[in-house]
Amino acid sequence: MKHQRSQLSAPRGLSALAVACVIFISLPLLAIVARVPWSQFFSTIFEASSQEALWLSLRTSLITTVLAIVAGLPLAWMFAHRAFPLKNILRTLCVLPMVLPPVVGGVALIYAFGRRGLIGSSLEDWFGYRIAFTQSATVLAQFFVAAPFFIVVMESAFAQVDASTTWASRTLGAGPWRTLLTVNIPVLWPSLVAGIVLTWARALGEFGATITFAGNSPGSTQTLPLAIYSSLESGNDAAVSLSFLMMAISFVVLISLRQRWMTAFQRGAA
Repeated sequence: MKHQRSQLSAPRGLSALAVACVIFISLPLLAIVARVPWSQFFSTIFEASSQEALWLSLRTSLITTVLAIVAGLPLAWMFAHRAFPLKNILRTLCVLPMVLPPVVGGVALIYAFGRRGLIGSSLEDWFGYRIAFTQSATVLAQFFVAAPFFIVVMESAFAQVDASTTWASRTLGAGPWRTLLTVNIPVLWPSLVAGIVLTWARALGEFGATITFAGNSPGSTQTLPLAIYSSLESGNDAAVSLSFLMMAISFVVLISLRQRWMTAFQRGAA
């Protein structure tokens, strides 16, 4: 079957369009590589401010990913296997941040968790705890825009699990949690890895909601994308070096896990 597929001739003009698409997507990325000031690259990325932004991005994006797994797995399972009132509306609300402009997400977070927000005002009045413009706000902003990617991938994956396997496990005496962890998760492993990678990559690159809700304070809430933005505004060549660093990190992670997330998407599309 693979041999037959490889021998299929493409419709006229299709190859040219595919090449044009590759060039259009690749050209801006190659332009960054071409403009990197290599003589200053390592000194730039090892500057204290760059290191602070990098480690803050890595730390908050990893925390966000863990939170997405903890909260997103049961939610995705419920969407895939349970019927309940307003299910479609709730599902839509949970994945809506995927298509919202990130700055709109930041505004929404301010009005929910800001000093005068629906929840933020009570937290500050009762417990003296302020969320907005702190590292907690950075994590919340990343979670708001990245968690929906995990939920979508895992809901699709749960929907593809053979129900007879789950019922067989339950019939043999395994409880719901044991069935999930020992039967479902091993089958869903490629999808789980895909969801984790997509969530982490989206959290790592988050900009709009973060700068709106958490601010851009160096050493406190300035993640790597925000550091790139600040450098670009000031006309500093560090923007190019940091952009290349972020692109390289994402490229290495995606290329190393390509087979897993491609398998997951194929299952989701089946």
